[in-house]
Amino acid sequence: MYSINQVAKIIHDFWATAPSNSLRLESGEKAWAEPQVAIARGDDPLFLRNKEMIGPFLWTPAEAYALNFPDAPVPAAKLRVISYVLPQTPATRLDQCQESSMPSERWARSRYYGEEFNCELRLHLAEALSSAGYPSVAPERLPGFGYQQSARFGLASNWSERHAAFVAGHGTFSLSDGMITRWGKAVRFGSVVSCIDLPVTERTYGDDHQAWCLWYARGTCGICAKRCPVAAITTGEGHDKQACFNYIRNSTTPYVRQNYGTGATPCGLCQSKIPCEAQVPPVLL
Repeated sequence: MYSINQVAKIIHDFWATAPSNSLRLESGEKAWAEPQVAIARGDDPLFLRNKEMIGPFLWTPAEAYALNFPDAPVPAAKLRVISYVLPQTPATRLDQCQESSMPSERWARSRYYGEEFNCELRLHLAEALSSAGYPSVAPERLPGFGYQQSARFGLASNWSERHAAFVAGHGTFSLSDGMITRWGKAVRFGSVVSCIDLPVTERTYGDDHQAWCLWYARGTCGICAKRCPVAAITTGEGHDKQACFNYIRNSTTPYVRQNYGTGATPCGLCQSKIPCEAQVPPVLL
């Protein structure tokens, strides 16, 4: 029987040795700091609550699993969602703090090359567990993964790495919709759904999806709103996803392609130079 330490070791070893975990700079530095792991039950009621809020197109863990194993479905209670956090490195965060309108080169490289590595890590973890006798799938890598319009929240994917991280106990949502984890908001996520018996990580904030945001918890801060160059975050309305989307598509993406030679859709200014950049605000713990 695999333990959570063995699962974490699969993730850590790949992070430590995979050549793709790189910013592709002459320094040879990694794209991400050391990964962190948490586990959720596949039948956690929050997965169904998220589906009800976001839309019927959002997969539950059992639905994602069944898409990959249509001839061998299992009860949701037998599934675990293995969610991991990839924190930005201190050097990347420092560079990003110096910017006010466009992402830094390190940040853009982490979004592009770092996410390529993240996709490899998702598949590697699923394949390693499956080979060990625990059928697994990386929902974000399924052929049917994509985006639809949520009546309540606008553009939304049919598997949310952030919502999986919330259910698994990694962290809660912020004014900007980013996730505040114990390693801060300057992070990226991945997950795998596996038919494996693992102990579940304690969700210390319960069901409060905004518990670790100073604005929602105490009515203070709002610095991420000031960091947004197009006012897509406000203390009154939260995150304007369409304004954010437009700025990324029309401004930051062309900028990084021309100046850094990278692709993807980086910005991330609201994840740096803020109290929750690399930690949960201590007053909330």
